[in-house]
Amino acid sequence: MQRIITPRLIPALLAIAFAGGANASGFQLMGEQSASGIGNAGAGSAAVAENASTIYYNPAGMTQLQAREVSGGLSIVKTGFSFTNEGSITPGFSGNEDGGGWGFVPNGYGSWALTKDIYIGLGIGAPFGLKVEYDDPWQGSAHSNSFEIKTININPSIAWRANEWLSLGAGINYQFIDATYKRNVAVATGPGITAATATCPADPRGTFCNSKARLEMDDGAWGWNIGALFTLAPRTKIGMSYRSEVKYKAEGDVTVEGPSAAVNAGGTSNIEANVTLPDTFILSVAHGLNDQIELLGDISWTGWSSIPYLDIVRTSGSASGSLVQKLDTRFDDAWRFALGMNYKLDEAWKLRFGIAYDQTPVPSAEYRLTSLPDNDRTWFSAGFQYKPAKNMAVDVGMAYIYLSDTEINNDGRTTNPSTNKGLVRGSYDNYSFIIGSQLSMSF
Repeated sequence: MQRIITPRLIPALLAIAFAGGANASGFQLMGEQSASGIGNAGAGSAAVAENASTIYYNPAGMTQLQAREVSGGLSIVKTGFSFTNEGSITPGFSGNEDGGGWGFVPNGYGSWALTKDIYIGLGIGAPFGLKVEYDDPWQGSAHSNSFEIKTININPSIAWRANEWLSLGAGINYQFIDATYKRNVAVATGPGITAATATCPADPRGTFCNSKARLEMDDGAWGWNIGALFTLAPRTKIGMSYRSEVKYKAEGDVTVEGPSAAVNAGGTSNIEANVTLPDTFILSVAHGLNDQIELLGDISWTGWSSIPYLDIVRTSGSASGSLVQKLDTRFDDAWRFALGMNYKLDEAWKLRFGIAYDQTPVPSAEYRLTSLPDNDRTWFSAGFQYKPAKNMAVDVGMAYIYLSDTEINNDGRTTNPSTNKGLVRGSYDNYSFIIGSQLSMSF
């Protein structure tokens, strides 16, 4: 494994392992781990074990696969959001924002039967991701102009078939995170930045300088996952799986650029932040009514309360130990519920359908961040599988994700009184589309 995770390779992997907006609660990427999962809105994820992507959802499912299987795919994410200002009080910034973008989430899996009852596998994917970007400047520029989180997860796994009705699985995870956060810094006139010293004379906002802060941090950390698969009848399976928290101590730097050399020098330093990405539990069922129809269900829980806030602290310079930025999230744990159906037309073609309800961890408009304008969402999914040969399957999945009306009333004057962020009050109209493709083969 250490030959795979090298300092040179990690940035290359992260360059493609990100989302243009998270599409499960918070910034979790759940359905995007496989195109077959997208087509069913994630329903039955820990129970179906159709291909090697079961390594992510439930490693015990490898015992249901052929002796050697590989699966790889790509999910394309399109997000859109429109912010409407409703009484914001920000330090000199103005303008509404219509935005969104494209993102790409790759995945790859492989499993190998060592014996008829013991399997090993390897999964590579991006379990968390976020990209929110605004025009610069906009109404909330003092809160954020962009926030991007990228992860890459390397997941070697093992599965054991204990008997005809029970299989167990486990894995270890090395996960790397890279985060970039940008915002405008509204700096009041004072020593070194007065009009008399010609540092801000052309700024139309008068007594405010338009300085920009860029925060970059990264880290790697370990986690683990386990799963169990119960075969109650030839057509009925129940799957359970758990993914642990991953605890990071991310380090990096903050760079300030603007019209004042004094502000730039005082604001630039090394930084660090402790963050614990949440654990997840999944309970799934898959039941075949007959040779053509299979029904799927899924209940999952994510422990987002592991991130009550994010304090980013300076670790160098005269202000070492002071707070450079606070993201006051107050996240709650969140539930997700999904139902799906597969309809087998013939030996070559299968149709997929799904619907899911996904809770947001954001507790209220007061703690909704401009860098994560998240809300409860509903998935409407469909897809198909085509098998050109007995040992090959091509899956395509599509989902439209509807978000409830999203209000924001985040008063940075209270949560970050020293950063001059102001109040962002308004509403977002959000949506997402996902399309994924996947090729699976057995040998």
